[in-house]
Amino acid sequence: MDALLLGSSTGGLSLFISGKSSWRSKDLKAVHFPNVAKRQNQKQRVKGSAIRVQVPTNKSYNLIGNFYTQRIQHCARGILETSTVFQKSNTKFLVNATSGHPLESEPKAYPNTPWNSAKNALDAFYRFSRPHTVIGTALSIISVSLLAVEKLSDISPLFFTGVLEAVVAALFMNIYIVGLNQLSDVEIDKVNKPYLPLASGEYSALTGIMIVTSFSIMSFWLGWIIGSWPLFWALFVSFVLGTAYSINLPLLRWKRFALVAAMCILAVRAVIVQLAFYLHIQTHVFSRPAVISKPLIFATAFMSFFSVVIALFKDIPDIEGDKIFGIKSYTVRLGQEKVFWTCISLLEMAYGISILVGATSPYTWSKVITVLGHSVLASILWIRAKSVDLKSKAAITSCYMFIWKLFYAEYFLIPLIR
Repeated sequence: MDALLLGSSTGGLSLFISGKSSWRSKDLKAVHFPNVAKRQNQKQRVKGSAIRVQVPTNKSYNLIGNFYTQRIQHCARGILETSTVFQKSNTKFLVNATSGHPLESEPKAYPNTPWNSAKNALDAFYRFSRPHTVIGTALSIISVSLLAVEKLSDISPLFFTGVLEAVVAALFMNIYIVGLNQLSDVEIDKVNKPYLPLASGEYSALTGIMIVTSFSIMSFWLGWIIGSWPLFWALFVSFVLGTAYSINLPLLRWKRFALVAAMCILAVRAVIVQLAFYLHIQTHVFSRPAVISKPLIFATAFMSFFSVVIALFKDIPDIEGDKIFGIKSYTVRLGQEKVFWTCISLLEMAYGISILVGATSPYTWSKVITVLGHSVLASILWIRAKSVDLKSKAAITSCYMFIWKLFYAEYFLIPLIR
């Protein structure tokens, strides 16, 4: 639709909507209506792409005709603009589809308000802190602390204060460890985890260094002023192992070596967390002599299995980047499928041992809950494992996060072992 042509003659008013028509007065000879009744029954004739509206020659009708002509012109322009926008949008949609980009709405330009800036900053820090590790650390400390509770009166403000001190200090150290790992793996994360703030460019290297330095200092400061030696040594050993695991210095960056990397994670997640934080509550908060109990031994043994599984499983979705940058993980050396089923087998074995330990409890309530709970978790794990597509990185990553949920669930069952 290229033109709207309006013409008038002594016979009347006529409007043409045509592709490239030109106006001629002889085309506009009006058909006169002999009376008002016929004028009320005027008809529109549509032929091809042309629409003719004929109105008697009268000043009032000419005014009405002009009015409707302007309205039709406006509508025609709107139709043209809508058509053009639709064609551009459709073209962009097709380009995105054929180029492999997800078919999502484009990012919107939000105004740079203080509120939006604060939200963006919190979101970036949330991803930088690796929230699944933060949740795991907090739950493990709370669960292990409950192992030191012997009677109901132990659940007191003193107990909650001791647990809170340990959780906060440990979370500060956790952020240091995961942050240092990201600083050391920026190029690898651009391939494996491009959504992390350092890999995506949201954080500069200087910002990352400032964050990890600040949190390590705050962790040691809090551990020192609390005055608990088990807590302080837990923070110190975690700092040493976390640094040696990630930092790219001679004789360090132990994550390059699959066995050493697994031992680092096992030492922190299985041994230090269970023993040191239990002793923090038992000796510092309750001022009791250290006692190695059955639940504590079980927690340490079970989490040794789980820590090895996490150490192995975390490399399965990262095989592409690890191959490029020479990280000789077990997944790179043995293949995704073999490592995947090794992890599932280790966890099923751990659940089997847990069921046997629970069955030996002298307390009926503990026996029922722990046997039933571990049986359910083992069944859910097996069903989930059978449904994972090992050719899909997204499916493997989703299963890895599911393993962490099982890790969380276990810490709800550990205090019930008796």
